[in-house]
Amino acid sequence: MIFFIAVIIFSAIIHEYSHGWVADMLGDPTARYAGRLTLNPRAHLDLWGSIILPIVLIPTGFLFAYAKPVPYNPYNLKDAKWGPVWVAIAGPISNYLLAIVIGLSMQLLPYTPATPFLGIIVYANVLLGTFNLVPIPPLDGSKILFALLPYKYSHIKQQLEKNGFIFLILFLFFGYKLIIPPIQFLTGLFTGSLGLF
Repeated sequence: MIFFIAVIIFSAIIHEYSHGWVADMLGDPTARYAGRLTLNPRAHLDLWGSIILPIVLIPTGFLFAYAKPVPYNPYNLKDAKWGPVWVAIAGPISNYLLAIVIGLSMQLLPYTPATPFLGIIVYANVLLGTFNLVPIPPLDGSKILFALLPYKYSHIKQQLEKNGFIFLILFLFFGYKLIIPPIQFLTGLFTGSLGLF
């Protein structure tokens, strides 16, 4: 469990770094100027979300942790419509890429006592990537949804942004089971336990 929390935190750092890196590539240097374009954990760890919350939740069996969001200014992006989408999707993509690389290494290397730990890394990154694609603010999926949403449905965006935290809490308690099947499928796919690789 402690290893899982450590993986989630480190993977969240990669996730946030990817947001900042893509934003920087697309014209917004905010993260770079803030000193956040680094994999140094000290720049990304959040006292509450990265340390206190995971420790408090350990006895409950429900694990949740996060890193400080990387700052960025969407008005600096070269593409005002799709730039935010690329920035948003960069985080989940980084987690999926890490899961694929580690999963392939599990299949190509002989089984060792470390193999189950590699499986935990795959699962944690699939979990992080999939969870962040849920279209509820402030998760990355909401930014993708807002870019695709026709203007006539802008009231939906306003309601989601206004009540995003409430919707997120409701999802964690009542809707989380909806993303369990894709998480299990992708974990099996990347580790080869489905026999597809």
